Parts: sequence; structure tokens; C-alpha cells
Amino acid sequence: MSQDNVVPIGSGFSELLSQLQNTWHSTIPLSQFMQVKPLSFSGTELQVTAPLAPNINLHNTMFAGSIYTLMTLTGWGMVWLQQQRLTVQGDIVLADANVKYIKPITAEPIAKVIWPNTDMSGLADGKRIKVTLEVGLYCNELLCAAFTGHYVSLPRVMTE
Repeated sequence: MSQDNVVPIGSGFSELLSQLQNTWHSTIPLSQFMQVKPLSFSGTELQVTAPLAPNINLHNTMFAGSIYTLMTLTGWGMVWLQQQRLTVQGDIVLADANVKYIKPITAEPIAKVIWPNTDMSGLADGKRIKVTLEVGLYCNELLCAAFTGHYVSLPRVMTE
């Protein structure tokens, strides 16, 4: 199944972004406290933000744990969005990750990830899917943190 042939489902990407935010906030309470919000999705690029105020540390910059969480959720959200677009279901987990804190974040952060054109159709056949995502966190258009996440999507076991 080629990513190029996929058409947005439902009422388009804005509805998918709303569903993603609701999923985060209802299943990961920290995301609601952090006020994590998807900004845009093109089908291959996702941008996510969170305001600085609830994520601030004693240095008046973004707390490292909030940076890690925002970048983790951005990668997780990209996998979730691709599953929604392809109408396949899987339980998404972060198997391994690495983050580099490059510069302090002093203004609204924007996390960006680009989909590496990974075929996810195997989920429908009961196969697990692995994907490595590179997430960049920008502040005032400067790269402030870099995250590499290894995500796994496990096929859902149907119970009767």
C-alpha cells in the first residue's frame, strides 16, 4: 500500500487532528496538563506545540521532561495519524528513544516530524510494524532539541 495513494479519511486532516488531541488528553493526562496541541498535518509532516507557561522550569525555560514528552507524543501522533489514514489499527509503543537538548527553549516550541514512508499495511495481517522517527523541536525557528524514537505498532488481538 503506497502512501501516495492514500486519501484523507472523514472530514479531512482538521478532524483527524482534533481526534488526535482528544486521544492524547483522554489517555495521557500529562498531555492535557501540558496543553499539547497538534498544529498541522500535511499527510507526511506533523507539527505539534505546547505553551511554555505550564511547562516551565526554575530557569524560565521549558522543562526537559516536557521537551521529551512533547517530542515523544509528536512521534506517537504521527504513527497514530498514519494508522487512521490507512484504516489499520495497532497499539503504538515507544520502544527506545534518544534526545539531545541543544538550546534552551524560551518561546513557544514547535515539534516537527516527517513520515519516512513506512508501509503499515502489515498491521491488518497481524504483523507488527517498526518505524524510526526523527523529531526536531524548534524555538524561534532554531533547532533546540533533537529526538530519535523507535516506535512499534502491535496488531490488536481481536477478542470475541
